Amino acid sequence: MIHAKKKNVFAVCDTEIEYAYNFMEYLMQKKNIPFEIQAFTSPEVLTDFARNHEIEILLISDKAMNEEIRSLPVRQIIILSEGVHSPDLDQYPAVYKYQSSDKVIREVMACYGVENEVTGLQSGVVKKNMRVIGVYSPIGRTQKTSFALTLGQILGRDHAALYLNLESYSGFEQLLDIHFDKGLSDILYYARQENSSIVYKIASLVQTVQNLDFLPPALFPMDIQTTKYEEWIWLFRQLEQNSNYEVLILDLGDGVTDLYQILDYCTEIYVPIRQDLMSLAKLEQFENALQMWDSVSVLEKMKKIRIPFYAAGKSGKAWFEELAWSELGDYVRKILRGEDGG
Repeated sequence: MIHAKKKNVFAVCDTEIEYAYNFMEYLMQKKNIPFEIQAFTSPEVLTDFARNHEIEILLISDKAMNEEIRSLPVRQIIILSEGVHSPDLDQYPAVYKYQSSDKVIREVMACYGVENEVTGLQSGVVKKNMRVIGVYSPIGRTQKTSFALTLGQILGRDHAALYLNLESYSGFEQLLDIHFDKGLSDILYYARQENSSIVYKIASLVQTVQNLDFLPPALFPMDIQTTKYEEWIWLFRQLEQNSNYEVLILDLGDGVTDLYQILDYCTEIYVPIRQDLMSLAKLEQFENALQMWDSVSVLEKMKKIRIPFYAAGKSGKAWFEELAWSELGDYVRKILRGEDGG
């Protein structure tokens, strides 16, 4: 059953009109933001609004800040700073204005997550059933991750989608030539603590490519291998109940503890396969193991797919970005339309 719940307000106030509305437009496109977005270019209009509406987060430029706004019953005020601001604003956390909007949001969510860690407050979101798509294969070199990322980008055009890589070695830093300071390893730590602000910590770390959010994968295989089934499920349920994500894509590897149970938690499972003799033998062994472990429901959810060989024309981040528009993207769309992907 879906229970309607009023979203909390995320207000942005900047007297620079173009910046305020461009930033609001960017926020409106972010399907994963669990807030109602309001933009103001006048402190007076903001104050009038606050008299009749509760504001959860107020991101306000230092130039727009005044004593009346200080007294508003806003849970979290964050200064949108141009680099140097009045010392009397140092009591508030600040984010630098002239950086990418994506990074501004991550820093705002990090500030908000610290506040929620103390209060245990949850943002008002609409509770829903989240589609959990598993992508797994007992066979190597099937383009499993390329498929999962492509699927996520295509679904992300119409739905708030999050991709999690649960492999022991993702290779993302090397592939994208980017160093991630934090990622899934940190989120798993918070999951073990059952930290109530975990969805905001996730929002402070997610990267976005072509409408798909992804958490930087774990740095070490032990982070994946030592995470218990109950901790994974707690994390997934937090995403379902307290985030705006409608689709969760799990790119699964053999290092996941209780893999069969994780697969059973999925609403659907894509299994890339190959047709050579050894691959078919491994697939048969996997299916036999599922039956022996009384995981027949996993078999029923599985959709075997034969991904056509995709020769990437680019490398690095450009490779990531071109997936949805490649022949692999055409193949994924075909599957989503219900056509035979084999």
